[in-house]
Amino acid sequence: MPIYEYAPIAGSCDHCKNHFEVLQRMSDPELSACPQCGQPCRQVISAPNVSIGGGHMLKEKNVAEKGFTQYRRVEKGRYEKTAGKGPDTIGSD
Repeated sequence: MPIYEYAPIAGSCDHCKNHFEVLQRMSDPELSACPQCGQPCRQVISAPNVSIGGGHMLKEKNVAEKGFTQYRRVEKGRYEKTAGKGPDTIGSD
């Protein structure tokens, strides 16, 4: 579910004076009033949080340090370990 940002139109309380965020389904209707004070508000467009490239992914050299095991597919239904603790191979045998 996305987080939507709202700003007060007129008047404000401590909750809405510097914008406030609400976790809502995309199908939920847009808020028209602050849930705390009831003053009118509007939805504002804010910058999305997007990860680009592979920088957010766990590097292979750090996998074992973080307690994970990484496998690489060698053939259909068969994988071999590239990093971490765990069995050397796994498969559907």
